[in-house]
Amino acid sequence: MLEMPEAPTPPRDPNPADSGDAARLHLLEQQLAALFDVSSVLSRSLELRETLRQVLRTLHDRGRVCSGMVSLLDPDTGDLLVAALHHDDISPFEKIRYRPGEGVIGQVLENNEPCVLQRLGDEPRFLDRLGLFDADLPFIGVPVRIGQDDIAGVYALQPPEVDALLPQRARFAEMVANLIGQAVRLSRSVEDERRALREERDTLRRQVKGSHGFDNIIGHTERMRLVFEQVRQVAKWNTTVLLRGESGTGKELIASAIHYNSPRNGGPFVKLNCAALPDNLLESELFGHEKGAFTGAQAQRKGRFEQADGGTIFLDEIGEISPAFQAKLLRVLQEGEFERVGGGRTLKVDVRIIAATNRNLEQEVRDGMFREDLYYRLNVMPILMPALRERVEDIPELARFLVAKLAKRQGRELSITDSALAVLMRHHWPGNVRELENCMERAAVMSEGGIIDRDVLNLTGLDVGSLPEVLLAATPTAGPSPAADIDLDAPDVDERERVIAALEQAGWVQAKAARLLGMTPRQIAYRIQTMKIRVKQF
Repeated sequence: MLEMPEAPTPPRDPNPADSGDAARLHLLEQQLAALFDVSSVLSRSLELRETLRQVLRTLHDRGRVCSGMVSLLDPDTGDLLVAALHHDDISPFEKIRYRPGEGVIGQVLENNEPCVLQRLGDEPRFLDRLGLFDADLPFIGVPVRIGQDDIAGVYALQPPEVDALLPQRARFAEMVANLIGQAVRLSRSVEDERRALREERDTLRRQVKGSHGFDNIIGHTERMRLVFEQVRQVAKWNTTVLLRGESGTGKELIASAIHYNSPRNGGPFVKLNCAALPDNLLESELFGHEKGAFTGAQAQRKGRFEQADGGTIFLDEIGEISPAFQAKLLRVLQEGEFERVGGGRTLKVDVRIIAATNRNLEQEVRDGMFREDLYYRLNVMPILMPALRERVEDIPELARFLVAKLAKRQGRELSITDSALAVLMRHHWPGNVRELENCMERAAVMSEGGIIDRDVLNLTGLDVGSLPEVLLAATPTAGPSPAADIDLDAPDVDERERVIAALEQAGWVQAKAARLLGMTPRQIAYRIQTMKIRVKQF
């Protein structure tokens, strides 16, 4: 008996619901992968516009969108400016803008709500300013938000095809817009911080330049005017400068003024006292070292020359370095090249050299203690700083400046009398301005009432007992002033005392005092101003 074969099972009709579910599942998988790609792109860079272009290009290349555009809000005008397209050949798109309510894009901005169109060509409000979008495809525009209500822009796109999944595609567009909003917020935050840092940097630069400007270097004598003129001229160029003079004459202040008034003022100003370190540490400090170069070298370290690249290095007490180290330093000054300690790679830097010394380098060269070639390499532009005893006329202004600085530091009123200034002007000051500064600080500490006079100076240890009583013009007294008895023609009377004595003898009438001194009223008025003489009022 023959068995009849079973009839083949007829093909099952596809269920439209099952087909739709599969399409939605496939789209969901694509969108999850797309969100991962978008988040990866957004995390790569803080350059917002380029990042947005990469996001749009990534979505387009993977077939998830046909056309895409991101417009960001201009906070100054309130308009939308096109920030990114995935088409690089459409330019200049940066000038395209939409006002709130203008066209479909402007409607999304104004309403802060998504806009979904089944077919773009059916919407009469659409403004095709870029020729980017296809009129036969759907269109989705969603707001780019920062927070709940703060709108930052609009993300507009077209799906690659017409299908029944437009709501899901619109939801995906909102997710992408949220990621873009986070990137915009981060970019704005970073830009605000950068702007604040730039403003703070510029403010600090102005303050530093102001505090190291020529106006803050006190001196009206002929010697100091020569120094100022030399500093003004040499600051313009990269010439090596050698500051010479006794300790405490303000060489570091002059070095700062040269740097901060030079074209290199935006670069670093690095200082090093060469007398403070032995040769082995000095080499590491100036040139740096590699990891493991010596015991304790746990990591690579940049030296002062590398730190000063593009700026200025100030080498104080240059005359104290040994002849052995002088040869190593000479190469850097000549070629701008050196190697770190323990390293074999030659490094090149662009550094301006300012050196300072209180030694007689010419005698050191003759004695063989200082290399002649290094001396000539350093001594390109020498500037000689005068000792304080060589510019006595500057002492009153210096003392008042130091007292004002101390008053600010101590948070109280401080003043110094003319009688105290007279004492200071007759002191020898072997320690120069540094000694004067220390004296003023001691006087400020010992002055309970905030007035520094002869008695307070006596408490500081300054020998005032043997100094003659002159120049008591600070405060009016009942009896005649000793300054009125000074012989105006005496050769041992300095100019300031002579001017005050003439004013006392003339009853503080400037025209009469000028006749006593053989001056014009204008000349004596100039001296009163420059010598900081306080005029008595009767």
